[in-house]
Amino acid sequence: MIDLMLAKDMNAVAELWAPDGIAEFPFAAGSSPRVLRGRDEVRAYLAHYPDLMDMKEVAALTVRPTDQADTVVVEWTATGLTVATSRPYRLDYIVVLTVRDGLIALYRDYWSPLSAAAASGGLAGLIDSFEGRNT
Repeated sequence: MIDLMLAKDMNAVAELWAPDGIAEFPFAAGSSPRVLRGRDEVRAYLAHYPDLMDMKEVAALTVRPTDQADTVVVEWTATGLTVATSRPYRLDYIVVLTVRDGLIALYRDYWSPLSAAAASGGLAGLIDSFEGRNT
């Protein structure tokens, strides 16, 4: 999946999901979705990612097995450039990943909405969304 993200092939990334696979973002804030249900929602969510964030490298990657054979915990750090500002970013992720029949059944991504908003230049808008203001 990371190789496909670095290649900016978001359609191929979405194909890694089971047709009924779920992506959850427990810390999502503002207008970001908390749950995506099914491959098609994942595909739509990822479609414009390369227009926002130009991921250049995975600076760190650790995969930790769990006591469930189909589930791992993945810690990774992405670095790159924010497309709108051309500013560098570094974002850390912790993902709990469960596979079924070789496809992603559950992808629970614990990313920081504050770090992502700061990297993309959208921190003011995120703060406004917390306070109930529209920008």
